[in-house]
Amino acid sequence: MTRHSVTLDEIVLEDWPAVHSWACLPEVCRYQSWGPNTEVQTQDFVDSAVKVWSGTPQRRFPFVARVGRDVAGMGELHVRSHKQRQGEISYIVHPRVWGQGIGTEIGRQLLAYGFDELGLHRIYATCDPRNLGSSRVLSKIGMTYEGRMRHTALLRDGWRDSMIFSSLEGEWRSTA
Repeated sequence: MTRHSVTLDEIVLEDWPAVHSWACLPEVCRYQSWGPNTEVQTQDFVDSAVKVWSGTPQRRFPFVARVGRDVAGMGELHVRSHKQRQGEISYIVHPRVWGQGIGTEIGRQLLAYGFDELGLHRIYATCDPRNLGSSRVLSKIGMTYEGRMRHTALLRDGWRDSMIFSSLEGEWRSTA
């Protein structure tokens, strides 16, 4: 497996073509309730993601993941409760770089941002049980499998269950 240096940058409007390069692909959104996107849907998504950076209090932190100058994916940390210090991470990687550790690096950096920069106590993530790559990423970054929630999202092929994983700040500090 090739290791790449991944940088998370605040998303900007000019990133929409790179985001669309995967958001329009059926294999990328197979386990998601969105997509495949039209260009307008991707532009609207990127526009809304850019705008959340100026929200107060900020709840969403959407990043593009760059390998060199190329956008290879995205990651987002969503603060679900400031008072309870709870957040959720999500990520997506362009299929041309699947299996190269990029999702793992995005996940690690999102956890670091949530715990070290935002002072969160618990960060969780969910994935479709059929998405073995994503569940491997969540395990690799040290998240604990908590269980399976039934029928959490309606997809094109019916209801989807979600596996839930989490990390606590003390666990993160002991491994960081």
